[in-house]
Amino acid sequence: MKYIALKPRISEKAYAQSEASNVYIFDVPPQVNKFDIAKAVAAQYSVGVTGVKIASVPGKSVRAYRQRGRRSINGQRSDLRKAYVTLKEGDKLPIFAAPETPEAPKETK
Repeated sequence: MKYIALKPRISEKAYAQSEASNVYIFDVPPQVNKFDIAKAVAAQYSVGVTGVKIASVPGKSVRAYRQRGRRSINGQRSDLRKAYVTLKEGDKLPIFAAPETPEAPKETK
């Protein structure tokens, strides 16, 4: 198995899905399939994977203006492929884990 670069998506929606339904979102290369993604997540994070869904998002058209609006430059953002990975019950990934900070004792007067 070749190495697959899994980039976790850090967003409010991704955080909500990870807390509510144990689903984590990753940006993946366009040439990999569901089976390769499941193997890569299981190997890199030592967790059990129960399901993988893939969504391909086309890049948006963008326009930039130069010379005070007389000339425009058209472009295209890159296409994006997201993998929604469902983990086994009880498994968690440390993507959104915050470091534990000890609470300071409250002062009394």
